[in-house]
Amino acid sequence: MGAKRIRTKIGDVFSVKVSESGIKYFQLIAFDLTQLNSDVIRAFKKVYTLDEHPTLSEIVNGEVEFYAHCVTNFGPKLSLWEKVGSIADVGDTSHILFRSTSDGVREPGEEPIQISHRWYVWHINDENFTDVGKLEGENRKAEIGMVLSPWDIVDRIKTGKYNFWYPDFE
Repeated sequence: MGAKRIRTKIGDVFSVKVSESGIKYFQLIAFDLTQLNSDVIRAFKKVYTLDEHPTLSEIVNGEVEFYAHCVTNFGPKLSLWEKVGSIADVGDTSHILFRSTSDGVREPGEEPIQISHRWYVWHINDENFTDVGKLEGENRKAEIGMVLSPWDIVDRIKTGKYNFWYPDFE
């Protein structure tokens, strides 16, 4: 018999071990048709100890550290996170803004573009991306909108940043 198929749904909450004694949580909050119908998660800032047992309501009412696109059902298969439950409260998703640039793609051997002035932004399930050129104002707060690997998600949850190269805006 093969591995059990893991189905994830909006509202699912997952735990990630961040140290010998610490754990953090994230939640699947949407599917973004603008970005390959990928899962959108919100990761929470608070680190809990392994012997704390917060309710799902406590977890999802905590401060959000970041939003990202990923494939949530890959995490359990790779033993990177585990599902701890599901709760209907996914917060307000209308304000979440993502950014990307075509300068993030480069030919083999080509020098990476460090600062891009060719950005586009979008909200979850926008009809289209919005070309904005240089990132200014609120657009600077937009999260990188690529669909990220489970390892990238765990890196960000553990360290607060991604470990891959991507153009910056300043």
